[in-house]
Amino acid sequence: MGTNILIVDDDKDIRNLISVYLENEEMVTHKAGDAVEALKLLEQKEFDLIILDIMMPNMDGIE
Repeated sequence: MGTNILIVDDDKDIRNLISVYLENEEMVTHKAGDAVEALKLLEQKEFDLIILDIMMPNMDGIE
């Protein structure tokens, strides 16, 4: 089983690009388009690393 990584960014292209690079290194990626979606995923899974965009609408990465 690979390293579980959560990618949180409101830009779908950026999420997908980061995911491709990490999956090529045999890491398991999960993607969220905003902080609310990320919080839901955090309730369901445990992640080794979170790549988090700070500037997002509604709830930013710092909140």
